[in-house]
Amino acid sequence: MLITVDRVAKTIAVIGAGKIGSAIIKSLNECCREVRIIATGRRNETLENARSLGAEVTKDNREAVRSADLVILSVKPHHFPVVIKQVGSNAWGGKIVVSVMAGIKLATLESVIPNAEVYRAMTNVNALVRKASTAIATLNSNSEGRLVVEDLFKCLGNVYWVPEEYLDIWTGLVGSGPAFIAEIIDALVLGAVASGMPRDIAYKAILDVLEGTAVLLKNVDSHPAVIRDEVTTPAGTTIRGLMVMEEEGVKSALMKTVEAAYKRSAEIGNEIDLRIRKELNIL
Repeated sequence: MLITVDRVAKTIAVIGAGKIGSAIIKSLNECCREVRIIATGRRNETLENARSLGAEVTKDNREAVRSADLVILSVKPHHFPVVIKQVGSNAWGGKIVVSVMAGIKLATLESVIPNAEVYRAMTNVNALVRKASTAIATLNSNSEGRLVVEDLFKCLGNVYWVPEEYLDIWTGLVGSGPAFIAEIIDALVLGAVASGMPRDIAYKAILDVLEGTAVLLKNVDSHPAVIRDEVTTPAGTTIRGLMVMEEEGVKSALMKTVEAAYKRSAEIGNEIDLRIRKELNIL
């Protein structure tokens, strides 16, 4: 159990118990068993899943926020203005509020969530196995709430405090990263299948390679190119594969993939900011 969370946030509301919300609930219940968790969702299926993970459930966002000490906003970004309308302006006072919604800026959050201590975070689906990497930004430089939020996300994995300007890039690299890596793994497996290996063997093997390479890179503390060069021998198998990757523009494609995801995160933030200005007329 994490002491700062238990002391300051005895009740946590997860507004939007979808993929990321459910991963957060699962991780919190594994390391903060004394904390009460209330989850909300629009669909009965979502609520049933959250209940199976140990949360109390409701469709009433306002009541969930009102009952909580700490609120995690994990709805889809375009549903955020609806949540703000449902909850109103009086339920947020004195609470710690953490948004894990892609793109929505701290300035926007603080404008529509009055009298609360607001944080913006981005994690990923690896929270399901408590191996997430979470970046957090805030305008609150000195507060016990910072320790609470950090401890909370340590339940999910590693935590990094970053300037807000990095969060959209983090979203493209880390938030979306598991999907990109899963796609790369599938492509490598299919390459083995095309060469005559059964899929199940190839899949287990590449997961071992991925895990081992990550551990190796963390331990040697050197540029990935160093490991690449150690594996690459003259006229060998690796250099032939690397030549194909170069010809097909794989490295460039991956760079553009992260850049495109980053730009979309920034676009979402601007879209939501504009929508809130129009719908709520309070910014």
